[in-house]
Amino acid sequence: MATRPHGDGVGARVAEARFVVVTGLSGAGKSHAIRALEDLGYFCVDNLPMALVPMLATLASRAGSDLEKVAIVVDVREGVQLSGFPAVFRKIRRLRGLNPLLLFLDASDKTLVRRFSETRRPHPLGRSRTLAVSIRQERKLLQPLRAMADEVIDTSTFTVHELREAFLSLSRPAKRAARLRVMFLSFGFKHGVPPESDVVLDVRFLPNPHFEPRFRHLSGLDEPVKQFMDGHPVTHETMVRFTALLQFLIPFYVREGKSYLTVSIGCTGGRHRSVFIAEALRKSVGPIEGVRYHVRHRDMALSG
Repeated sequence: MATRPHGDGVGARVAEARFVVVTGLSGAGKSHAIRALEDLGYFCVDNLPMALVPMLATLASRAGSDLEKVAIVVDVREGVQLSGFPAVFRKIRRLRGLNPLLLFLDASDKTLVRRFSETRRPHPLGRSRTLAVSIRQERKLLQPLRAMADEVIDTSTFTVHELREAFLSLSRPAKRAARLRVMFLSFGFKHGVPPESDVVLDVRFLPNPHFEPRFRHLSGLDEPVKQFMDGHPVTHETMVRFTALLQFLIPFYVREGKSYLTVSIGCTGGRHRSVFIAEALRKSVGPIEGVRYHVRHRDMALSG
């Protein structure tokens, strides 16, 4: 996950902008973002031809214009015209009164492949190539836009429902909206450390339910496994120390203006210990002003 620059978060920057450009990788959530902006009262245009972008921006910048707030989507569907967008956006930034914002949505290759598989939609570049190749090509084409973006948001840890919720939160009053979204993400080290991790907690030292045949087919969400974990003093000591660490760290991330924080908890396979600890931490850290908690178990279904 990355957002830049730090400040009051994406919601505050959107509220100040009269001209928002949403761009990024296909499958990263652009449609959810543009619908949220429409709910905010923006005049929204998806896939506007590049030649019309400066015209629309100029109209919006004029005093007394009916276009008080405009949002557009620019992506690889522009074709060869996409290469001209950086120059166009630099000109838009010079227009007075627009306060334009370039919002880039990103996600890991693995996440994008999964989302395209779930929706069964073709990739815009995938007519004659594999999905993986299309994603790599799209990253290359969009790199100049990513480099000049005001905000870069990695949506890899979002489910479809969380994507919608995250962007709908832009329309809520800033004082009521949470500024930091904390994701407790369980995983298995044998499947790799999640690349979006900000904080990694290794729980492979805890007693392993996997070695108990009666627990092997269960997960850290099941009551017998919870009782097994609770039955060891080291589990309680670990929770006390991890909870204190996160209660200390998270307010500093809020103060720094970070929008997303991924706390990854790893065991060997990602089925028992990490799942149990992730769920327990979500409850034990407790309420912190400006913070919302989520939990996801990346590898729970992979480990037998």
